[in-house]
Amino acid sequence: MPENSSSIIRSTPRLGRRLLTAALALPLAAGGLVAGGLAAAAPASAATTLVPSGPTTSVTLGDSYISGEAGRWMGNAAGTSGARNGTDRAWTGSSYDPSKIYGATAASGCDRSDVAEVISASTGAQNEINLACSGAVTANVFRAVNGGQSYKGEAPQADQLATVARQNNVKLITLSIGGNDLGFSDVISTCVQDYLIWYSYCHDDQQAAIDAKLPDAMAGVGKAIDEIRAVMSNAGYAQGDYRLVLQSYPSPIPRSTEMRYPESGWTRSNTGGCPFWDGDADWARDSMVPQISQALAGVAASKGAQFLDLSDMLQGREVCSTATRQPTSTSGPSATTSEWARFLDGGLNSTQGVLQESMHPNYYGQQALGRCLTLLWGRGSGNYACRNTAGQDSGGMYLTAK
Repeated sequence: MPENSSSIIRSTPRLGRRLLTAALALPLAAGGLVAGGLAAAAPASAATTLVPSGPTTSVTLGDSYISGEAGRWMGNAAGTSGARNGTDRAWTGSSYDPSKIYGATAASGCDRSDVAEVISASTGAQNEINLACSGAVTANVFRAVNGGQSYKGEAPQADQLATVARQNNVKLITLSIGGNDLGFSDVISTCVQDYLIWYSYCHDDQQAAIDAKLPDAMAGVGKAIDEIRAVMSNAGYAQGDYRLVLQSYPSPIPRSTEMRYPESGWTRSNTGGCPFWDGDADWARDSMVPQISQALAGVAASKGAQFLDLSDMLQGREVCSTATRQPTSTSGPSATTSEWARFLDGGLNSTQGVLQESMHPNYYGQQALGRCLTLLWGRGSGNYACRNTAGQDSGGMYLTAK
C-alpha cells in the first residue's frame, strides 16, 4: 500500500523513469469508407423535407474511443523489437508504417483505424463513415455557427455530418464524447505519477476533479446531441428516419483482485504497462467508470437517444488482467487470450507506437465494439449494455437490456 514519501524520479528504475516521463505528458487520444476531414457545408434550407435517396449509411462521431485509436495493436508485448511478438500491425518487415492502419489520419493524429467500431460492425449499411477524431472534446462536435471548433485541421464534426447527411441516407449515428471534457488523460497521468513517484493514492483528489467537471461535460454531451439533431433536421430528416446512439466508455484496467502482477515491485509498470495502485484500480474500475456511464445514460434519456453501456465490455480482457497473457515469440497474439486494450506505452520500448494509443481498445477491442454495434442495430430500439463471453473472441459479445 502506498505511503507518503519524498521519493523522487531519480529513485525510479530506468524503465520506470521512461514510463513516468511519458505519463507526465500523456494525452487522451483522448477518439467500408472512412471519411477524413470533410469540408463544412452550409445548412440545408428550411424547405428541405425529404430524406436524401443516397446509399444507406452508418456514421460515427466523437473521440478516440470510437475513432479507432490503438487499432494498430493485437495485444501487448513489452520490450520486443520487430513485430513485437506479432502484436504490431504497422510492422512492414523493416520499419513501422502507422498509415497502414490509420491511413491519412496517422499524420493528423485523428487515428481512424481500419478496424474502428463503424468499420468492424456489420449493420447492413452500404457506407460506413468515421468522422471521429482522437482527442476531440464536445466543442469539436458542435456546428461552427453554434460555437463548434475545428480540430486537427478538420471542420467541426457536425458540419462534416451535414455533408454526409445530404449525400447519403443516414440510418445510424453513433456518438462517443465527453471523456476528454472530463480530463481522462489528467486522471491517468496523476494516478501513474502517484504510483511511480509519490507512493500515494490518486482516487481521492481525482474523484473530486471528476465531480467538478461532470456537470459541464454532460451539458456539452447534451449540446452535441442537439447539434446532431439540428443537422439532420436541416437535411430533411425526421427523428424517426434515423437512430442516434450515445455510448459510454469501458475500463481499460481491471480491479485489484484481477491484476496479473503484484502491486509492489516493477512488473506492473515495466512489464504489464499498468502502473496503478490496487486502491486506484478499484476506484477506476468500479466507481469512476460506472459513474460516468450513469451520467451519460441520463443525457441519452433526456435527449431521446439510445444508450449503449460499454463499462463492462472489456471485463477479463483489460490490461494486466489475470484472464489474459502477453504474446511471446513462440505463442503469438490471440483474440481469446490476449488483452483487448493497449497498455501504457511510455518507455517499455522506445520504438513502440505513440503514447496517445495507451489505454484504448486495441485491434481485438475494436472488433468487439463493432460486434456490439452490430447487435444493437439488430435490436431496433431500447438501451443496452454490451459484454463479452470469457474465452471467446468478438463473436461472444452479447447485449443485456438496461
